Amino acid sequence: MKIAIHGRSLKSESLNYVQELFNELHQRKVQILISQSFHQQLLAQKDLNIGAAKVYHERSDLNKVSFFFSLGGDGTLLDSITHVRELEIPIVGINTGRLGFLATTPRDQTRKAINDLFNNAYSIDKRTLVKVESDRELFGGINFGLNEVTILKTDTSSMITVHTYINGEYLNSYWADGLIIATPTGSTGYSLSCGGPLVLPQSSNFVITPVSPHNLTVRPMVVSDASVISFEVECRLGNAMISVDSRSQVVDISTPLAVRKENFSAKLVKFDGYSFFDTLRQKLNWGLDARN
Repeated sequence: MKIAIHGRSLKSESLNYVQELFNELHQRKVQILISQSFHQQLLAQKDLNIGAAKVYHERSDLNKVSFFFSLGGDGTLLDSITHVRELEIPIVGINTGRLGFLATTPRDQTRKAINDLFNNAYSIDKRTLVKVESDRELFGGINFGLNEVTILKTDTSSMITVHTYINGEYLNSYWADGLIIATPTGSTGYSLSCGGPLVLPQSSNFVITPVSPHNLTVRPMVVSDASVISFEVECRLGNAMISVDSRSQVVDISTPLAVRKENFSAKLVKFDGYSFFDTLRQKLNWGLDARN
């Protein structure tokens, strides 16, 4: 078996669990590939032994990889998806961060997770990705994300107007600080904080959520993810900021923009016993009330 590993930051309190991961994989004769940036962090830890693990440089190096381990929080998992892309390698999110809404495996259950992989005690949770399209290259070609695409103002004062169309038909002009197009996965993120609804992961929808709209009658809207959502932006400064998950770029408002479902998916490994509803209650304190 071949397994790839990526992380963005290596915390001292997680070193024992990282070492346990490598020990377990080496014991099972697994071929290990590590992202270049994370490999440098691992080598800087003198007490950490990663054995004969190799570095992957190109996405083609990930061919025939069975699983992709993301070591960190949800941000690391979002970053891992940009490494995997259309290869659709199943991603195991080991949570060494804080919230762990997407990276659902606690770091102290790493050994159990590996054992479950080898015993096929898991399922694959396919998640829709959203991409932004234009006649100009955006985000260095990595123009897709798991959570959302957002159009935002670039200054701290005047709002922007986002004229929005669904499949070419005019929907509304949002006079606001911005507009979020969220996937079902992203419905629990930025969209939720702006008043958007919670949407189950397997729902075939996008959520259109305005950010601080000037018109209080404007509300979030759920549309089919088969829709092509296009925009025309107006603002005083002549530019706007486009973000895809944690990546952002300032563009001229003359830049044509459209959002649609990506042709490939993110495959997240869920071990037996995982429940999305349990995650809602535990991670978001959903419905928590001192009276119950």
